[in-house]
Amino acid sequence: MRGLRRFAPVSKIIQEGQENPVDTSTRHALKKDKLAAAAATSANWIGEHKSGLLRWTIMAGAALILVVGLSIFCAVRSAAANAALGAALDVYTSPLALPGAPPEAGVYTTAAARAQEANREFVAVAHDFGWFSAGAKARYFAGITYEEIGQSGSAETELQAASHSWNRNLADLARQALAGLYRQTSRDDEAADLYKQIAAKPSAMVSAAVAQLDLADLYASEGKMDQARDLWAKVKDADKEGAAGQIAAEKLTAK
Repeated sequence: MRGLRRFAPVSKIIQEGQENPVDTSTRHALKKDKLAAAAATSANWIGEHKSGLLRWTIMAGAALILVVGLSIFCAVRSAAANAALGAALDVYTSPLALPGAPPEAGVYTTAAARAQEANREFVAVAHDFGWFSAGAKARYFAGITYEEIGQSGSAETELQAASHSWNRNLADLARQALAGLYRQTSRDDEAADLYKQIAAKPSAMVSAAVAQLDLADLYASEGKMDQARDLWAKVKDADKEGAAGQIAAEKLTAK
């Protein structure tokens, strides 16, 4: 009897630990009811907002189509801009006819005639593709060629526009060319300001040393030899192994 009593609690524990098949069925039923209720709620919400969902779906699809279409359009226009700029550069860099040679189509007898035709093409590229990188570069070359054919006012306009480009290399090239134009038109103070701007924030295309050499030459032309020598000495020390340093050393020796 004592042995039976000793094991009785164990049997009870085992029985209590077993799942009640009725309770399990009830829980499964409750889960199904909850799922059904959730599904019904979702269906009701979708039904109530069906028109709004449809409208947002259409808008999202239209936006996607617009983005894809715009990307394709920009890619096509960019390719066209690059091709047009390349054609203009081909004209600008084409060889001149040899003296005494017979006239030939596409061959220019003078640099002025070549610059005139190249300018016409550069201006067209800048006008048609102004929002693209090729269009910004075309403005720079338009300014250069305007200067070559003697139209300094138009040259200044195009170079000023190019000097505000997001492309630092292009902007500095335009500033350097614009400073040269200012020197030709007796606007030395404006030229000096541009050289100082480039030297303060140089780029890969126009280094600080190059801008300082240009500024030193400007000072020398004005008779400000002490300021010119200071700049030459600075460039010589900063670029001992480079071309700019060698030019500065030669300037110091000559002066």
